[in-house]
Amino acid sequence: MLRFGTVGTSWITDSYIEGALDSGLWQLTAVYSRTREKGLEFGAKYGVDTVFTDVAEMVQSDAVDAVYIASPNKLHTAHARVFLENGKHVICEKPLAAHADEVRALQALAAERGLIYLEAIMYMHLPQRGLLESALEKIGPVTMAKIDFCQRSSKYDAYLAGNLPNIFNPALETGALMDLGVYCIYPALHLFGLPESTQITARLLASGADGSGIVAMQYPDRLVNLVYSKIGQAGANTDFQGDRGTVSVESISRLANIEIVYNDGTRETVCGEEPKYKLMGYEAKDFYRYITEPEASAAEYDACRRLACDVSAYMEQLRADGGIRFPSDR
Repeated sequence: MLRFGTVGTSWITDSYIEGALDSGLWQLTAVYSRTREKGLEFGAKYGVDTVFTDVAEMVQSDAVDAVYIASPNKLHTAHARVFLENGKHVICEKPLAAHADEVRALQALAAERGLIYLEAIMYMHLPQRGLLESALEKIGPVTMAKIDFCQRSSKYDAYLAGNLPNIFNPALETGALMDLGVYCIYPALHLFGLPESTQITARLLASGADGSGIVAMQYPDRLVNLVYSKIGQAGANTDFQGDRGTVSVESISRLANIEIVYNDGTRETVCGEEPKYKLMGYEAKDFYRYITEPEASAAEYDACRRLACDVSAYMEQLRADGGIRFPSDR
């Protein structure tokens, strides 16, 4: 087994840890938290008492071979860089960075050091992705797609009450596009590539963060619309429309409950859903393979790297076009 540490103590870190441990390939050996008390409390759930409150100390430790980063978006680049510089493999929560040049620089650093630097995006590692691709072949050429991820933030009420939660603070490089839109962009670019033209409409909140957005992607032979929101809850599925029917996806982030509805009204179930930790376990398994089987997994890892760059650059373009500004923008 490989040993890993974590940076971040939110629910998403718990899900990744559970998935990594469930894989049987990883051993959690250290956690980072801003306070020792919080770190000890978090680590105790997994029998871990090696706690760091200084990232500079953690990167020097021989207790970890790799790290899972789930710190605030603004810190992703700095945290990933310091771990890579000190010989640790990195899997970092989405988005890797607010700027594509930062992603390219860190990918180059990882390659130079013989390390893996991976974006923790479930879509690229789920076996359900192959089922989706096979289902799309059954309905013929896709002429229209609507990819939807609207999930009201649990922090929105606090924002409405006059507070400024992290997710609605542009200084932390967050907002609807960075948090949820990325789950729509990944399948769009993976399945269809970069569009010929794009139009974005972003709803900006008073804080400057985007609360929701609509992206229209124009291709020579299809239209793809992305709809995402942190301030409203949608009951609509993601739909891919083809000549012979429609593929419906209940959750694009989890690729859950996929169904084909053919033109004659018949239905075909493609897959159901799995627990969140199982889904994140697929990320952990691939991360392990890319580290331990570099030659066998080189093409797959390279595809992840290239798509991560494309997604980062496209999101940067969308922010510029939609008036979504971060203090770090040049």
